[in-house]
Amino acid sequence: MEILPIVKSDPYLEPYAGAIYGRYEYFRQVEAKITGGTQTLSDFATGYLYFGLHRLTDGWVFREWAPNATAIFLIGDFNNWQKHTDYQLKKLQNGIWEVRLPDYAMTHTQLYKLLVEWEGGGGERIPAWARRVVQDEQTKIFSAQVWNPLQPYNFKVKKFVPQNDPLLIYECHIGMSGSEEKVSTYDEFRTKVLPRIAKAGYNCIQIMAIQEHPYYGSFGYHVSSFFAASSRFGTPDELKHLIDEAHSMGIAVIMDIVHSHAVRNEVEGLGRFDGTPYQYFHGGSRREHPAWDSLCFDYAKPAVLHFLLSNCKFWLEEYKFDGFRFDGVTSMLYRSHGLGEAFTGYDSYYNLNQDGDAICYLTIANKLIHEVNPHAISIAEEMSGMPGLASKVDDGGIGFDYRMAMGIPDFWIKYIKEVKDEDWKAGHILWEVTNRRADEKTISYAESHDQALVGDKTIIFRLIDSDMYWHMQRGDSTLMVDRGIALHKMIRLITATTINGGYLNFMGNEFGHPEWIDFPREGNGWSYKYARRQWELVDNEKYLYHALGAFDQKMIELIKSVPNYNEQPVEGLWDNERDQVVAYKRGNLLFVFNFNGAESFSDYGILADKGAYTTVLNTDNLDFGGYGRVDEAVEHLTLPEPENSFGKEWLKLYLPARSAMVLKRK
Repeated sequence: MEILPIVKSDPYLEPYAGAIYGRYEYFRQVEAKITGGTQTLSDFATGYLYFGLHRLTDGWVFREWAPNATAIFLIGDFNNWQKHTDYQLKKLQNGIWEVRLPDYAMTHTQLYKLLVEWEGGGGERIPAWARRVVQDEQTKIFSAQVWNPLQPYNFKVKKFVPQNDPLLIYECHIGMSGSEEKVSTYDEFRTKVLPRIAKAGYNCIQIMAIQEHPYYGSFGYHVSSFFAASSRFGTPDELKHLIDEAHSMGIAVIMDIVHSHAVRNEVEGLGRFDGTPYQYFHGGSRREHPAWDSLCFDYAKPAVLHFLLSNCKFWLEEYKFDGFRFDGVTSMLYRSHGLGEAFTGYDSYYNLNQDGDAICYLTIANKLIHEVNPHAISIAEEMSGMPGLASKVDDGGIGFDYRMAMGIPDFWIKYIKEVKDEDWKAGHILWEVTNRRADEKTISYAESHDQALVGDKTIIFRLIDSDMYWHMQRGDSTLMVDRGIALHKMIRLITATTINGGYLNFMGNEFGHPEWIDFPREGNGWSYKYARRQWELVDNEKYLYHALGAFDQKMIELIKSVPNYNEQPVEGLWDNERDQVVAYKRGNLLFVFNFNGAESFSDYGILADKGAYTTVLNTDNLDFGGYGRVDEAVEHLTLPEPENSFGKEWLKLYLPARSAMVLKRK
């Protein structure tokens, strides 16, 4: 048996070398089976070019996979939504159905569905491979839509290579990206929000809720049409224009892709598409997700692999997305979906609770994605800590480029809620934000959209609470607001500057957007009040929101100013638990944090590399809502001490209470 590199790099994996090799061998067998050994994965994942509706030079062709169907008809406004033999599909081999239609049979923007019949029943269905699905504003009924504009969008940026050292992600949701109480559009995001993101310095946007979903409040997690960009926000061409514009600004665009489950809906989604409960999904007890009210894909089926892999390639090729953040990976990896699992040791990853077919699918998907675009980005939203998730496929890993550091926001929530300020341990904080597998890149973040959804609280809300409604104007703050503003900056600074791959921020959280996210629903009177972003707060220089936004911009600018930032190791220099002071370096940058809320320190000594240091970022700066207690023009020189035997010298600094600074060694 071959010992794979991920085992060689981690001796704790040696007892599980056989299981890891077995997964790798199974991946190779499945890959060989679906490609037949004569084509590439990219060749295999082209179902979107065959299935669905396509314009030909002399008409139309439509194909669908429905092995249990006994008859299928295209119905739409072109035939008064009635069964008509001219629009009846013929059954080919392997459960595939096809109809060829003349040029005049349908036109651009017309609506259509399938009428699928099976033994003992039948029903209307949205085609599984539909690229455009719209909802009638009056009846709320969804239909597929013919999308064949005379002048399809032509991308101006033909080749784009993301700048990902480091990857600085601005997570966003198109619909709630505007200040108005409504659903915002792709065009509005492109013209009003993209320039903000570029100015803020982020080099990647991660767009949520792209795949069509019937219920707006699901945040895009209950997908119904996997190949259709949500029509709530505009047309396919408008989304392409948005992506093209981002590329012209040097910003990569990745999407949140949901392959972990699907909506239960039958008319709009894939549930009982051909009358069977198991066409795309598991049968029996494994069909329904016990916590998400959704259906679970059966990744052992070649047709399901074909569908999902084709979906990955489709978004890369058709829309020029630069990659994906795979949602719900933990749920995919384990037969228990990770529910009730503690994941306290390596045994948790190799105890027969794992879904080998799902692991195989993710491995193949990552290989395909990088085959289609070698510069593509793939990120796993995963909380169990399974080793090898973000290791190369050929090394025995699952092949993601990054894994989300989901423990960091959980840590910050727990710390803010449960630990008194005087008990914050600065060294422990540094350990928590750097506790990761050395051989796997991660995306660090203090909070994402998950922490902002209704029922939870953002960091700023936890720190300031109701005072944010009345005391966020400069000069009118309270002690609670001052504390919250200070810690908000420090939390972000220590999280962002200790990354080993990338950093993520959710839209608006960088400036402490108030309150939570709550989409229109019956319980709130179908209100859009909390499903928007109040940009006027950060634009008003009188508000402390503006100060937080200015700090975030300078922090991102600092990180980007260091070439090969990720290659500079995080080296701890100082940790004094009593003082609540911690310091670390990366290259020529020195980071010093004083989490002590009651005491400032004068001439505080820190062992550092010999040299002269200047201040390049200071959380206490007046521009950032601080007190301006530090003279940033002062050059700090290290002082030799006879007892210093560590090859370093003493750097004496003034450390104001509850503040952090970054110094650069000349």
